[in-house]
Amino acid sequence: MLTDSRVVSRLEIVETGRRRRWSEAEKLGIVEESLSGPRLASATARRHGISNQLLFAWRKAYCDGRLGDIKGFIPAAIVPERPVRSGGSGYGRIEIVVANGRRVVVDRDVDVEALIRIVRALEQPG
Repeated sequence: MLTDSRVVSRLEIVETGRRRRWSEAEKLGIVEESLSGPRLASATARRHGISNQLLFAWRKAYCDGRLGDIKGFIPAAIVPERPVRSGGSGYGRIEIVVANGRRVVVDRDVDVEALIRIVRALEQPG
């Protein structure tokens, strides 16, 4: 007969074989938290009990527009507006340049839904 009279002072139960399912909203919140300051990725991953690799995969999906409603990061620059030569005031115009170099110029009265469709079409290769 084998007896062990030691007292267990700490018992840790490790779950294996079960994967946590994160909702799109939870992933988006975690990614945005990790992007809220410099060098927060590892701390955010630890706080939520996920690996750094998983967080970086979510961040890449976020930047590529595959996570949440945000359609990636688009570089923007504020430049002085050029005067309009023929008619119109020229105020409220914006030039959008997508990553592949294609561009569109719209005024303040643009239909936002139509603009989103146009920008998505411009982002397509080809």
